[in-house]
Amino acid sequence: MPHEEFHVHGAHDHELEHAAEHGLADRFSGRIAVTTAILATLGALMSFAGGDTQAKAQIFKNNAAIKKTEANDQWTYYQAKGNKRNLAEVAATLVTQPDKVQFYQGETERYKKEQAEIKQAAEKLEAESKEWDQRSEEQMHLHHRWALAATAMQIAIALSAIALLTRRSWLVYGVYAVAAIGAAFGALALAGI
Repeated sequence: MPHEEFHVHGAHDHELEHAAEHGLADRFSGRIAVTTAILATLGALMSFAGGDTQAKAQIFKNNAAIKKTEANDQWTYYQAKGNKRNLAEVAATLVTQPDKVQFYQGETERYKKEQAEIKQAAEKLEAESKEWDQRSEEQMHLHHRWALAATAMQIAIALSAIALLTRRSWLVYGVYAVAAIGAAFGALALAGI
């Protein structure tokens, strides 16, 4: 049985043949292709930077949670020392032997001093937690800037594809406008604003 080939000529085949026939004469397509390549490169870099800032924000948030947990542990320890101090104060009032009274008063002072040290450590850890939270928020702000920049670049790429398919040169101005917005967001993120 003879093998017959059959070929369906699609719209993309026509475009390929048109490009092959006209080659360098089609400046519009070449300009759009170069613009799209530049936008794709910038968009990829912006997406990478956005992912990096998001990862940093998560690490900083984790550090804040660790410091907050350590501070809570210190506050629990502070309360335990307070309970022991209260018991020592009660014991000092209940005992009648002078040496026991003196012992429990000494314990009360010791627990009071230990509580002051623990309180200082807990407050320091809480301050560190707030600092890590602040750093996380700053990174998330930058992440949102990078995400907006990358999204604008993706929209500009989509507009350039529409401009190429419809051969509407006025759409190229839309491509440049949206790309400029993306570049502005990228510049803000790069500047840390």
